Amino acid sequence: MIASATEVALQGITLRLHGAWPACRRGYRYPAHNSAAREESEMAETGFSSFSTTVDKTNRVLKDIEQAYNWPKERRNQSYAALRSVLHALRDRLTVEETAQLAAELPMLIRGIYYESWHPSRVPVKMKRQEFLARVRQEFPFDVEGGVEPLVQTVIQSLRRYLTEGEWEDVKSGMPKDLTTILP
Repeated sequence: MIASATEVALQGITLRLHGAWPACRRGYRYPAHNSAAREESEMAETGFSSFSTTVDKTNRVLKDIEQAYNWPKERRNQSYAALRSVLHALRDRLTVEETAQLAAELPMLIRGIYYESWHPSRVPVKMKRQEFLARVRQEFPFDVEGGVEPLVQTVIQSLRRYLTEGEWEDVKSGMPKDLTTILP
């Protein structure tokens, strides 16, 4: 039994990222029989506007990645893996202070992915371009057209809408020159 409405919303967020959101809503009837109405109704189902907003922003980033590679929504696990692997490589290359500053600008749900399994005592990990790309490849177990470098650029470009220009310049200024060449 679910204890609270917040817990329901949190479960819905988790399930929705894995593409199972409608399946968890047994007995729920969408108000109309078209996909636009169904999608609109799914967007507001958490019952808490901050959760709905962060789910929407996260889904937008994942959709950007999927569109760049022509992946159907059923391959959401790939776009999630791409987002996660790039975020973790970037996070581990930054200092603790810069990691926190970048995180402060990310949408709440993406911020949680960013911090997942983080060990601040082990950073920054010195990585040049090839080590950075290898790190992303290690966490991204799928074949991707064009290789890992365009994937990194696609993910970062999708995240850039949430970052100020000044913060992104701070992030890049702490990177080795050969790595900044692949960061949009």
